[in-house]
Amino acid sequence: MTNITIEVVKDGNIEPCRELCNELMAFQQSRAVMAPEVFDRMNFDTRMRRSYDGALRTHVLIARDEGVPVGYAFSTVEDLEPGDDKLPAWAPNRDSADSKGFYPDWVELPKKIGFLSNLYLRDGYRSMGLGKKLFDSSMEWLESFPDVDLLFIYVSNGNEDALRYYLKQGFIYSHEVFGGFIKAVYKRLEK
Repeated sequence: MTNITIEVVKDGNIEPCRELCNELMAFQQSRAVMAPEVFDRMNFDTRMRRSYDGALRTHVLIARDEGVPVGYAFSTVEDLEPGDDKLPAWAPNRDSADSKGFYPDWVELPKKIGFLSNLYLRDGYRSMGLGKKLFDSSMEWLESFPDVDLLFIYVSNGNEDALRYYLKQGFIYSHEVFGGFIKAVYKRLEK
């Protein structure tokens, strides 16, 4: 852990995040108290790759130790249209009438919204300040867009440490997604 670097992916090659993203999905599954089996359908291809390819703007940071990826942060800016709150294929409670989607009732669409989609560090790299660096760099990027005034982070059920962290960083609890499978937090940006 002597030579930790953080790089911004500029060439579109997010493949170094594959193993880390799959580890994140397994980590979230291990913490889930609600529908952990849903994470069986979540991986790099179904989550990060799909989101990266479909986003208006993307920002990926990779933390490396001696060149080996040990963590990453993935952020996007989305241009939302009416109806964009449809349920993804992996969503639990897809057929439930009360299964609320990603956006709360108070979001007026269309609107550009920023997202911190993933933030993950391997064991042994947490509690070193590295996660804070990834978070701060991601927020700086998201806040740099004059047409983005709302940020969201979605926290998987059972990951109360992450939820508390984001709340301490100035985010506000918004709503439960898919009947509590995910908790949404948001932050309005003063422009």
